[in-house]
Amino acid sequence: MGIDHLVHDDYERARRKAFWNRIRSWLTGRKNELLRFDEVREQLHVRVEHYGGLRTVPIDHIVGSVGRYRDFDRAFLPSQSYTRGRWLSVDRAHHREIRLPPVELYKLGETYFVKDGNHRISVAREHGQEFIDAYVIEVQAPAPITSLEDLEEWIRRQDALEFYERTQLAQLRPGARIELTLPGQYEKLLRHIDDHRWYLGIEQKREIPYSEAVASWYDHVYSPIVEIIRSEDILREFPGRTEADLYLWVIEHRWFLMQEGALDEDEPLDVVVRQYAEAFSERPIKRLRRAMRRRARRLARRRKRAEGETPDSSPG
Repeated sequence: MGIDHLVHDDYERARRKAFWNRIRSWLTGRKNELLRFDEVREQLHVRVEHYGGLRTVPIDHIVGSVGRYRDFDRAFLPSQSYTRGRWLSVDRAHHREIRLPPVELYKLGETYFVKDGNHRISVAREHGQEFIDAYVIEVQAPAPITSLEDLEEWIRRQDALEFYERTQLAQLRPGARIELTLPGQYEKLLRHIDDHRWYLGIEQKREIPYSEAVASWYDHVYSPIVEIIRSEDILREFPGRTEADLYLWVIEHRWFLMQEGALDEDEPLDVVVRQYAEAFSERPIKRLRRAMRRRARRLARRRKRAEGETPDSSPG
């Protein structure tokens, strides 16, 4: 098999993995994007940098990028087709055992962000490489950050503070508590509020003050879904998650089904919430049952294909 055929197969395999990662992320609400270095640096208020020299870095500690965070997913799989040419070129060099220059990384705690070399990291990771040589620039962290989880927790806390400061929700609705377990999700809530404000303005033919939009969104969009989640005891299907997590996932699930024509716009919210819980429960037993059902369906499809391909042995 020629090298060109090999690199083509490598790329197509990586793109298929990226596609399924995106679907799983969309359906489960789990973040699949690389972290944006500039955004993280701004959120954590870090500035001090110094050159750390050439090092061997664990690839699975690389969690973000400076400029290519949209081109690769969190597993550094190519998520945009226009990266194909460069990816193939790097993969071709890999198969020919051509030594490429070290990548360049920013180091924040024990996590790393790519300054240069995203494609090299993507190809290396796809081939199972665990370490990569890198020129490292160290960035002073505000506190010990030993993992992606530590970093995401810092970001999540900062996001929450900014959400409450911008919306003034605690003043508008005393006692309101919106807690998300994943970083980068409060921004989605702010977009929901902006969209709600726009629709209110169209409906009422006037400029809607932001505070009024926040209160209306909380009362008429967010709270009704949360009440269903509580009354149906849906959180038990998602250990470790919150009502706000479920709100976001249900909203996005509903939008996806409507786009696919699989759900009517007037479908009651309680039905949508129950369907989501049934389809995506994170309880181990239900996960196992879903996996067994999927396995049974695959086997049934294979049997049908095999029967259809069996030569007709009847006498002619």
